[in-house]
Amino acid sequence: MDASLAIEATGLRRVFGERIAVDGIDLRVPRGQIYGLIGPDGAGKTTTIRMLCGVIELSGGGARVAGLDIVREREAMKERIGYMSQRFSLYPDLTVIENLRFFADLFAVTRQQRAALIPYLLEFSGLTDFQQRLAGLLSGGMKQKLALACTLIHRPEVLFLDEPTTGVDPVARREFWRILYGLLKQGVTVFVSTPYMDEAARCQTIAFMSEGRILAAADPRELQRGLPETVIELAARPLELARTLARAMPGVSSVQAFGTLLHVLTADPQATEAALGPGLRAAGVEVLSIARTLPSVEDVFIAMTEKKV
Repeated sequence: MDASLAIEATGLRRVFGERIAVDGIDLRVPRGQIYGLIGPDGAGKTTTIRMLCGVIELSGGGARVAGLDIVREREAMKERIGYMSQRFSLYPDLTVIENLRFFADLFAVTRQQRAALIPYLLEFSGLTDFQQRLAGLLSGGMKQKLALACTLIHRPEVLFLDEPTTGVDPVARREFWRILYGLLKQGVTVFVSTPYMDEAARCQTIAFMSEGRILAAADPRELQRGLPETVIELAARPLELARTLARAMPGVSSVQAFGTLLHVLTADPQATEAALGPGLRAAGVEVLSIARTLPSVEDVFIAMTEKKV
């Protein structure tokens, strides 16, 4: 294994009966990065993480995590990784501090180590003032921060997070990502899956996953610059009528709603721009603005998914 890599997987595959959940993927995750596995529900993200953590067996391929083979050296590897699942899996009838002490016992963290580490994790996660509160009474965002703190109690080299901010409010999501950036300064490699495209832009590298396959993996900005189509941002009313009509314009390959705006992907921006305004107005649509814009990560993912790249 390349010493600069925290995770290296080749031909990773998992089959459940007749369903192929993960279809022979390759991964190369540099140390000290936040690496995002991006895709919709059912793409294979959770299965990939569970295989890399040694939770479920492989149907094919192989991988090394933190320098160790995930099959032959599974138990030794688990001491070097942290795994946070989608669902809150701590003990709701224990307090914050009791959960941390429990996981310290579970990972055989010495009393001397935990004396310094637990106060640090409480402060790091913003839970110092809530350490006597029952975990079951915490807000969604605070539960996720407690789960992260417990995952970090044994100082893992590689941290696996499976959709950690799903169901968490936007403010708590931003706070959670602030904590993840703090981990980078400590040399921790973070492998995170998410269905949120805005979170993808926060990663150093992202891998787009769909139907068990990796469509592309690169720096988000590199993927955005590499999109062959032009994105035209359209503000119009009524939005759904504008969306339907825009799809029929020359060169248009995709039209997606982003709040009150539409992103029109086109291979022929001049022809599309020339037809868009007059065509919409002739159909009774109020056109507020038409302008070219930089593609978002979601634009890139949609373009790749629709073309099955």
